[in-house]
Amino acid sequence: MTREYEESGYLLVKQYFSASELRELRVILLDYHESWKNKNADFYTDKAVNSAYLTSPEHLDECQRRHLFKFIGSTKLMNVVASIMKRRPTFMNTQLFFNPVNKGQKNYWHRDPQYHLTIEEQKEALLGPDVIHFRIPLLDEPGVGLVPGTHKRWDTREELEVRLENNGRKNDEALSTGVDIGLEMGDLLVFSANMIHRGLYGMDRLSFDILFCDPEPGLATFARDDCLPSEDVINSLEYPDAFRSTVELKTKNKR
Repeated sequence: MTREYEESGYLLVKQYFSASELRELRVILLDYHESWKNKNADFYTDKAVNSAYLTSPEHLDECQRRHLFKFIGSTKLMNVVASIMKRRPTFMNTQLFFNPVNKGQKNYWHRDPQYHLTIEEQKEALLGPDVIHFRIPLLDEPGVGLVPGTHKRWDTREELEVRLENNGRKNDEALSTGVDIGLEMGDLLVFSANMIHRGLYGMDRLSFDILFCDPEPGLATFARDDCLPSEDVINSLEYPDAFRSTVELKTKNKR
């Protein structure tokens, strides 16, 4: 499992979660999604393809939040997380991915760091620290397009031109190096935030992403305080260490 991820930058575990394990989770995330859509109506209808900070109290009650924390801090999920990450797994964020309202809206190749780092900084990010998506589709969907190996190597000329839309290229164009990974409810897709990837729209796309990172103070700043569990909840989890790591790093950052 670890070798496969290290070589390609992604890992697909088919049917890792049963329908019964996802049933309540899906109900909670659909509640979240309806509340989020109502409060972000213009953005949702204009261009949104995902939302974030699901564990905050803005859209869910405390019982629902506790269920999310227990799912994230479960031994079943964290056993995979700990086996993939070389350093102490640290909770960073959650996201929910869905289809755009605008049927003409196209998906786009990108690396996550490109939205806050320069080109040179993006190159340096390939050396670490790591940020990794753990994606759980709640329904069958087209999945994700990935460019294997780009978690460790820089773009080819074609990849860079398409990703950054240089020389007349568009970021939704097909890449000769890309592969499509279809997803079914219950699968677990692990992939590096550094690698070139894009979501594939269609069907009833609804995927829950949990992002973990290496225990670096700079990365912990991306974790919002209101998205973290209380100490009582942390103590109730099967595998609380990822949340503890985040809390410890954020506490150090405030000193």
